[in-house]
Amino acid sequence: MRTRQAYRFALDLTPRQERAVLAHAGAARVAHNWALARVKAVMDQRAAERTYGIEGAGLTPTQGWSLPALRRTWNQAKSDVAPWWAECSKEAFNTGLDALARGLKNWSDSRTGRRAGRRVGFPRFKSRRRSTPSVRFTTGAIRVEPDRKHVVLPRLGRLKLHESARKLARRVEAGTARIVSATVRRDGGRWFVAFCVDVARAERGPAQPQATVGVDVGVTNLAVLSTGEMVPNPRHLEGAARRMRRLARRASRRVGPDRRTGQRPSKRWERARARLGRAPARVAHLRRARQHKLTTRLA
Repeated sequence: MRTRQAYRFALDLTPRQERAVLAHAGAARVAHNWALARVKAVMDQRAAERTYGIEGAGLTPTQGWSLPALRRTWNQAKSDVAPWWAECSKEAFNTGLDALARGLKNWSDSRTGRRAGRRVGFPRFKSRRRSTPSVRFTTGAIRVEPDRKHVVLPRLGRLKLHESARKLARRVEAGTARIVSATVRRDGGRWFVAFCVDVARAERGPAQPQATVGVDVGVTNLAVLSTGEMVPNPRHLEGAARRMRRLARRASRRVGPDRRTGQRPSKRWERARARLGRAPARVAHLRRARQHKLTTRLA
């Protein structure tokens, strides 16, 4: 049985490597925003022409929404839009265009009823401040080094891992796994690399195929099982609230940015904000780990 599995590892980047990753993430954002602006301009132009009674072949040619169509359009204009395009991997621009193609398809399918669930809105422009920096690599040199403490990615080179990648390396060396893509993303002030891996696994059956269990998710208890077992709620946020309040007070006493006067933030403010940003991420990681352990045990 073959399945897709993700292996996620924390990175220890040098300042130079972090600037390179941010440059690739910025390139993805530039390609996404430029292609989105072009699609909106063509749609608005065609809508305006219809108000003048123009129909059929007289309308402005449509802009394709698929990834190949967006990539062709970008390649024709990239020298004018981004003269520095050669400094980044082509996968960086492909990341932004692929995200836009998926967003446009989801929006179109949602409008026509081909997509279930709640309505999907039209794609928005990515902000430099609010968007999460990420870049995805699907081609080129993507591998785990023999020491299992470093990974190699296109144009970024050799990056150090914060933890060992032996679980992934063993499967790749045994031939039971193949790396499909790698995504570098910043989450809670830390950089992570997530490998999408095609894994060959032996089919396994449940130890008790006739057993069933009902789960009631609550607040006082994380879950109550039909067997009578109550899974306590660890309340990670309440445990971290005191530390978060202390970090917030510390950041408020620092000199922060002011857009009205053009005042730039101090280094101490930036360090305090970084610590404050890592606190909710730690709570999210603890919650995710707790849910994974519970669902794995039940399955």
